[in-house]
Parts: sequence; structure tokens; C-alpha cells
Amino acid sequence: MGTFSSLCSFSFFRRLSLNPAKACARCFSAKSADMRDGLSGFLMKSLNFSRSRALVVSNRSSRATSNSLENSRAVIEYFQKLGFSDAQIRSSVIVCPQILFADIGKTLKPKLDFLQGLGLVGADLGSYISKSASVLSVSLDKRLVPNVHILKGVLFNDEDNRDLIVVLRRCKWIVSKDPESVLMRNIAFLESHGVTGCQQRMLLKRQPSLFVAKESRLNGLVSRVLKMGFSLNSGMLAYALYSVSCISVKTVGKKVKLFRDFGFSEENIILMFRRAPTLLRVSEEKLKFGIDFFLNVMKCKRTLIVGRPSCLMHSMEDRVIARFRVLQVVKLKGLMKKDPSFVAMVELNEEAFIERFISRFRDDTEQLLLAYKGHILDV
Repeated sequence: MGTFSSLCSFSFFRRLSLNPAKACARCFSAKSADMRDGLSGFLMKSLNFSRSRALVVSNRSSRATSNSLENSRAVIEYFQKLGFSDAQIRSSVIVCPQILFADIGKTLKPKLDFLQGLGLVGADLGSYISKSASVLSVSLDKRLVPNVHILKGVLFNDEDNRDLIVVLRRCKWIVSKDPESVLMRNIAFLESHGVTGCQQRMLLKRQPSLFVAKESRLNGLVSRVLKMGFSLNSGMLAYALYSVSCISVKTVGKKVKLFRDFGFSEENIILMFRRAPTLLRVSEEKLKFGIDFFLNVMKCKRTLIVGRPSCLMHSMEDRVIARFRVLQVVKLKGLMKKDPSFVAMVELNEEAFIERFISRFRDDTEQLLLAYKGHILDV
């Protein structure tokens, strides 16, 4: 037995002397594999990871050591004390495995304290980090703080940070990029095209990804909306940018064809999009149903739709058809000397509609209200 051990030892040292780098690499590789196996087992036991998911995370974690497992345990406990659920911690680790090896006092706590100061606390903080854990891996002073300062400047009068939190949740990368070369550059680009003040605020809240998009993408979007008839410094340019950023050129083409099939001219189509850019985001199915209803059921002229294209954006069941039923009762009972414009009826806000077409007719209020809300009461 002693001879066998001696031979094995001799064989190992001989291989080491012949190719020391290769032998050491194998040794460290085996050690690293053991550490990764240890990490995957730890994740399965402490956070109820599936084996396959634990292996994926551990294979992405080159920094795993025996000491780091103790750090990982401390990190998990720290998150739990902050109010994170196990599911939120699991998701955070999947998004950014390196947080398991971060120094709590120097790296994690200052950033999480900063986010808590913005209003993200408890479960809300856990929800945010579970999807955007990568923000914990960027510099607090060079990225998080200056980017948040810039965003708050765009979101003026956001004292409670509600709008800011909406932006952070909608675009997890927005505070991770270099503030000067990305965020400030894109803000300057938008301002140079007339998107300022309230328009810029709206765009940031609805489509924050545009503020960290590549310059080529922004240029492309501006070119698209200019070809659609919008002009620089137009009050609707920001809404047009928002709309075209959500859909492809092919989808826009399909919607243009849909309007053509209903007899709208190219000029009318461009005019409708300019008046209501968010019309581009309405589904083809809803547009088809709406156009058909206004033209063929209500017998409205195309010019009325062109003048008020937003009528195609309302809920068909809860608003358009419900108000159509009210109009039918009004006509049947002869409550008005002149039939009102149905498109104008649809555009009225709820309070104005009820006042003008329901409440004023006291003897028929109940029947009119039943016609208006009947489909809801039946449910």
C-alpha cells in the first residue's frame, strides 16, 4: 500500500515538474468546480432554488470561495431584514449573482439606503431590486446619484418621487448608464428637436428607455415621425415619438392600409395621426371594429372621424356602444329637438355626458342610466 502511495505521489510530482502550469490549472479548476457545487447546494438549501437554476447561477459566479459562502449567507439575511421575500431574493440573485459576494457595509447598504431615501422601502424595494439588482453593481457616486439628480430635473415638481419611482421601475438600466455620455446626451438631443418641459416629462414617464437609447435609434425615430407629417417643435412630436417607439414600421404600414381600405385618403390618414399620435398604438382589431361602427352603424361621415380621431381610442363596450344606447333612447323618446353629434357625445368626459344626456331628463333618468350602465349591471 505504501509503495502504491509513493508511486502516485511520484507520478503527480513528475507531471507537475514536466508541466507545472497545466497541473496547477487542473488543481484550481477542480477547486473552483467544488466551490461552484458548494454554491449551488447553498442556493438550493437557503433559497429553495431548483437544481438546474442553482447550477446556472453558480456557473456564472466565478468569485465563489469557501469564505464567500458565508458572505452570501449574510447578504441573504440582510435582504430579509429589509423586508425582501425569498422569491424577491431569488430573482435578485438570478438577475445579478455577484450581489452574493458584495461587501454589505461598503457596497450594498449605501446604495440600498439611497434607494430607500427615494421612497422605495420594504416590499417595494424588494420588488424593484428583484428586477433591477444590477443597479447594486454600479457606482453610487458616479452613476446612481447623478442619474437620479438628472431624472428629477426632468420630472420637476415630483417632490414625493412617485414619478421617479415609476421611471425606475419601467427602465432598470436608466440609472446604470454613464450620465454624461448617455442620459444628458439624449436629453440634449430631444431638446434640440423641441421636446422640452412637460413633453419631455411625459416621454420620460411613458417611455424612459428612449433616454438611454443609442443615438442612431433616436435619429431613426425622429426621421420616421417627420416623414409622417410631424414638424420639429410641434406640441405633438413627443407623443408621436412615444407611439412610433412602441411599434414597428411594418405595423404602422398595416394600420395605414386598414384606413385606406375604409376609404380614407393618404392626406386624411396623416392628419389623423398628427392629431392623435397614440392612435398608432391602438390594435388593428379595435381600429377595424371602431371604424366599421362609426361609418356603417352610426353612418358618420369620414370627415367627422378625421376631425376627432381620438374617438377610435375609447373603449368600444364601456363608452362608445354604451353611449350609442343612450342616444337611441333619446331619439326614441324625442327628448332633444336636434340629434346631437355622436362623435361629440363620445368625446365628452363622464361627468359632462351624464349631465347633458342623462341627469337633465329627470322623468327618464332611470331608463337612460339603465341603457348606459345596463351591461355592467347585468354582470
